Amino acid sequence: MTVNEVQHTTDQAGTAKHRHRADRRFGRTVIGLAAVAGLGLAAWAGTANAATSSGTATAKATPTCSAAALKATYGQQLAGGMNHEGVVIRLRNLSGRTCALRGYPGLGLENSAHKKLTTHTHWGNTWYAHNPGKKTLTLKDGESAEAVVAWTHANTGTSGAVHAAYLEITPPASTQHKTLALPQWVDHGDLSVTALAKHITVNS
Repeated sequence: MTVNEVQHTTDQAGTAKHRHRADRRFGRTVIGLAAVAGLGLAAWAGTANAATSSGTATAKATPTCSAAALKATYGQQLAGGMNHEGVVIRLRNLSGRTCALRGYPGLGLENSAHKKLTTHTHWGNTWYAHNPGKKTLTLKDGESAEAVVAWTHANTGTSGAVHAAYLEITPPASTQHKTLALPQWVDHGDLSVTALAKHITVNS
């Protein structure tokens, strides 16, 4: 064997060894990339599952009580000095399922012909009760929420007094209302109302 042949054989062996090492490095790189891709897929799957779970939870959230699901009634009648008057109103869930209410009821006055009268509703504390603040109330079938409505009443025919016959009560987040009789004189059509609560303590 010549020197050139020995050198050629050595070069071939070196090249083969170098190729083998390169193949091993390439194999490790491929495995590493596959592992990273696997982690990425796992993370994506976890995010997708979390999003699905969140969507399911949202879908199962307690629905808002519609006006049709509620029955409006009066509770305690309230009176006092300085021409103050008021009443506790109750909204009872009769839907047959659990629903929720949050916030203040809308109010409106009507005359004896059910024509809307000028009404100004003020949210917050009233003469008779401290405002409990807005809270989400979950009402099972048969349970009620209540609020206190207050106004001042003038003598019959006093200037600026509105002669009402009915009270419109609109549940929060609803466009429909319930109607109760309210044969009262209301100064300037001004009504004050607290937020709805499971129970409101009335000042004695």
